[in-house]
Amino acid sequence: MTDQNLRQKAIALYDHFTHIGMDRRAFMADLTKLAGSATAANALLMAIAGNPAAAAIVPADDARLKAQDIEWPVAGGRTMKGYWASPAGAKGKLPAVIVIHENRGLTEHIRDVTRRMALEGFIAVAPDFLSPAGGTPTDEDKARTMIGALVLAESIADGAATVTWLKGDTRTNGKVGVTGFCWGGAMTENIAVSAGSALAAAVPYYGPAPDPAQAAKVKAAMLLQFAETDDRVNKTAQPWIDALKAANVPVEAYFYPGTQHAFNNDTSVERYNKAAANLAWSRTIAHFRKYLK
Repeated sequence: MTDQNLRQKAIALYDHFTHIGMDRRAFMADLTKLAGSATAANALLMAIAGNPAAAAIVPADDARLKAQDIEWPVAGGRTMKGYWASPAGAKGKLPAVIVIHENRGLTEHIRDVTRRMALEGFIAVAPDFLSPAGGTPTDEDKARTMIGALVLAESIADGAATVTWLKGDTRTNGKVGVTGFCWGGAMTENIAVSAGSALAAAVPYYGPAPDPAQAAKVKAAMLLQFAETDDRVNKTAQPWIDALKAANVPVEAYFYPGTQHAFNNDTSVERYNKAAANLAWSRTIAHFRKYLK
């Protein structure tokens, strides 16, 4: 899209629809008015939303990896299902990184990101936080509705239990990190609060921050990644950063110039920013290597 003003307004409208809540018919009516026609609105929507059919960066059958669907016990007698990827020829124990999905659930894109993490030398596990509700559906609107219906305290407890499970798994070195995107970014920070000293490092991407009063409970080294134009999330950022620093938590924060919310998602034509995503990823990996190995 060449009209940056139109692009920004369309993304803001889509974020209101997907994160704050809006009737789909009303959303499409507003998007059509903005784009000028129903055809243009549909094309714009496809460019903003992630494309489930987008090619993976790391194929599911990559010979360098061992990847499989797994399940494990979490809190309250519940069972979590998810995706495991690890280096195929690894010798010895490896650090573990939990990769947390957006509000679309455990999509093929997040599985791909999990494989990318494994290629960096980590055991990577992507939980499906919709497991208690039957798992992630193919319909993204339905997935977002299901995410909104989750009991947040239970999901956080399941995430903290996953940290404990990986910390005690004999295939890991006992050090666990977590990263996540959007809904998963917020969940990453909430798990850091809940897991305390069990979690060694965390890298949330553009997730709304918890109550700053919770910062003293965080014991993990924090690397916070933000999109510059993401006003909804960024209004929570500085109070959280300041609270972490006041609690003597190791923390770094970056705001990537010119980027949109979800700039790391390479399946979204309008949101993806390759330069920023690559830089953020290199910082993520460096952070985990520093604190987990």
